[in-house]
Amino acid sequence: MRLVRPRLLEWQWGDYSAKHRDRTNLLLHIVAVPLFEVATIALIVGTATGSGRAAGLALAGLVASVLIEGRGHRREPEVPAPFAGPIDFVSRFVAEQWVTFPRFVLSGGWARNLRHPAGPRSPS
Repeated sequence: MRLVRPRLLEWQWGDYSAKHRDRTNLLLHIVAVPLFEVATIALIVGTATGSGRAAGLALAGLVASVLIEGRGHRREPEVPAPFAGPIDFVSRFVAEQWVTFPRFVLSGGWARNLRHPAGPRSPS
């Protein structure tokens, strides 16, 4: 059993645009991803300096980011592949926050999908 998907970044990028078409999800991501990044740095600094308060706030930010993005992804007509386990979840989520989503924004994909969004997923 593999712990991290082979060629994770390539695999994630391959259908990223198709899985990020809902306007609300795009707007949630543009807030949640920087929150995750700042919280990650704050967690490292808080841990390194022994600041329990900073580490606690950072953990709250990380959890909020995960919850916000999860809510957004439920709106998408095309949902991401299910997670194969906790390590798959962590590796995919961290890769998305630090590499794939910033790449999506810088490549113009975020703005393009915001201008031409797909409708939300139909309730099951």
